[in-house]
Amino acid sequence: MKINSLVAFKATVFACAVLGLGACATNQKISTNQLSDSSLTCQQIETQDKGLDGILEKAQHNKGVSGANVAAVLLFWPAAIGNYMDADKAEALVVKRKAVLAELHAAKGCKI
Repeated sequence: MKINSLVAFKATVFACAVLGLGACATNQKISTNQLSDSSLTCQQIETQDKGLDGILEKAQHNKGVSGANVAAVLLFWPAAIGNYMDADKAEALVVKRKAVLAELHAAKGCKI
């Protein structure tokens, strides 16, 4: 009977570890300035700007109440703080990149 309890305990610890590691939400990090910025066309600038909206939305979602954050709070609360800070950093990078793209857009005389 003790062997079954030990196996059940190890299985539970393993499951919690897997859930705990899976609870960490990751956010895509972007470079605010890129080497190819000067050669971007107006169309490419607009495409990149629209793509950043999706990254920003995901980062904002990762800051809110999500399955990953709830699991992080329940299993290892520092992970929830890490998720929030990571999402906050990703969000700040997107805002900076969007500003760079807006400047490029204006400098190239692109139409809205």
